[in-house]
Formats: sequence, structure tokens, C-alpha cells
Amino acid sequence: MRAFSRREIAMKLALIGAGGAVLWPHGAKATAAAEPPGEFSGDEIIHAGHHFFGTISRGLAEVVENATRHWGRPNGYILGQEASGAFVGGLRYGEGMMYTRNAGDLKVFWQGPSLGFDAGADGDRTMMLVYGLPAVNAVFRRFAGVDGSAYFVGGFGMTALTAANIVVVPIRSGLGARLGLNLGYLKFTAYPTWNPF
Repeated sequence: MRAFSRREIAMKLALIGAGGAVLWPHGAKATAAAEPPGEFSGDEIIHAGHHFFGTISRGLAEVVENATRHWGRPNGYILGQEASGAFVGGLRYGEGMMYTRNAGDLKVFWQGPSLGFDAGADGDRTMMLVYGLPAVNAVFRRFAGVDGSAYFVGGFGMTALTAANIVVVPIRSGLGARLGLNLGYLKFTAYPTWNPF
């Protein structure tokens, strides 16, 4: 068996250490991804909404405060755009980015049907507050709820959708005419699809 010099041993230890340093960040990332995303304060959400909607409004601040009173602090939020139309039955399609504090950002798409006393069409800039999200990919499911819309030309509206102890609260501001009350769901996917079911 060949004897190794101190230099050869030092070089082998350095290579093993370098290999561990390369692998370690990946292991740390996997552990961090298993933790639920951190929460956002109401001021952070209002600030993000201000940049997204263009101007801060009293209406947005009131809607965010109301959501915070009901569900606490969100641990994710989605900024995106959507379009919908209804005459008794309706469809909604949208896309955007979901932001979290410590679990990364994610492109999401959503679509869903509705049924109820509902008529009109609208195009919205939408901010969705997400509560109780255990992991980023947990958003990919159906969230059901009751949607009541009563805004014309502009304004803010809020609804709440739930699934498996996760609550999604869409806050919409857009153009169009929509009046009604409907029952439906939103299905979140990682890719766009025309199938709302």
C-alpha cells in the first residue's frame, strides 16, 4: 500500500471540503423550502398594492384591513390580471405571480366556473392574499367560495375562497359592469389552460 505525503492528504481534504461546500447550500435550500412561507404585515401588502394598482386608495387600505381582521397576516400574495364574464353561468381566467417572503416566487394561472344570479363582464387587476399556505405548491388546487360583485366602471371588491385550511382572498379593481351573487371556485395551475374544470 502506497504512503501518502502530507501535501497529498491536505489536497484530498481540501477537495472533500470543497465538495461538501458545493453540496451544502442545496441541502440548506431543501430544508428551508419545507418550512411554511413567512407572513407579510398589512403595511407591506398595502405598499405592494399601491405599486400594483398605480395609486393608493382608501378603498384598498380598508379592504386589506378588513381581511387582516378576519384572517390575520397573509404568508403569500398574488399580483395578476384576469377577465371574466357571466350570464347566470360564468367563467373567469387569470394569470400572475405569487410572492412569498422566504419560499420563492411562482408563476400561477387560475380559471374557474360560477353559477348564480350574475350578469356582466369585467377585466381586473387582481391582488390575492393567501393565508395558511403550508408550502408554495399547495396553491395548486381548487378554492371554492361565494362571490358577490357590485362595482361599476371601477372600485375595489373582496371575496374569500377556501380549501384545506388555506384561504385565498382576491381583491379586484378593474373596468366593466358586473352585478350579482354567484357560487363557484378558482382552480390554480402551473400552466395556462382553457378548461375551467
